[in-house]
Amino acid sequence: MLIIGIAGGTGSGKTTVARSVISRMGEGAVTFISQDNYYKDRWELTMSEREKINYDHPFAFDNELLVAHLKQLMQGETAFAPIYDFTFHSRRTDKTVELKPSHIVIIEGLHVLSDESLRELLDIKVFVDTDPDVRILRRVLRDIEERGRTIHSIHDQYLKTVKPMHEAFIEPSKKYADLIIPEGGHNEVGVELLSVLTEKYLKENGR
Repeated sequence: MLIIGIAGGTGSGKTTVARSVISRMGEGAVTFISQDNYYKDRWELTMSEREKINYDHPFAFDNELLVAHLKQLMQGETAFAPIYDFTFHSRRTDKTVELKPSHIVIIEGLHVLSDESLRELLDIKVFVDTDPDVRILRRVLRDIEERGRTIHSIHDQYLKTVKPMHEAFIEPSKKYADLIIPEGGHNEVGVELLSVLTEKYLKENGR
């Protein structure tokens, strides 16, 4: 099994890169995992308490569960990822995403390269490097259209947690990357190179 980790700042284009590789490899050949589904469940807190949590810090993620699910897949077992509801800052406990083992697993998220235990399971480590002004504009559109956020709340969160956490954890994790792709999914050469590396790895391992 080949496990590819794709990290990068908010709005950098991590998911676009992942989806581009999946389209080249074929849907059935790849298991896709979003680290966003592994935010810790804070159902026991009130909504106002949840809103005060720093969701851009590595500790906001349940990486122990994520690592456990990756190990299940490596053993040929099916895992069930939680689904996180960003509107209520909690998991939708009645629903899960079925993760079936395959030759290729792609996991993307802010802190995929920040966590050592997760990083150790990755065969190819990718960092998507996109200009901050482009990233914040993409985040504004996503948070308003998909997560029901206001421009004021996005502004406050960006200055209080998003930018500081990016500088403290995400940007430094770039040093662990085997491949850096500037501008994300718009970089066709970078995506093509990652796809070629994936195919080469599989051929060398008899897949």
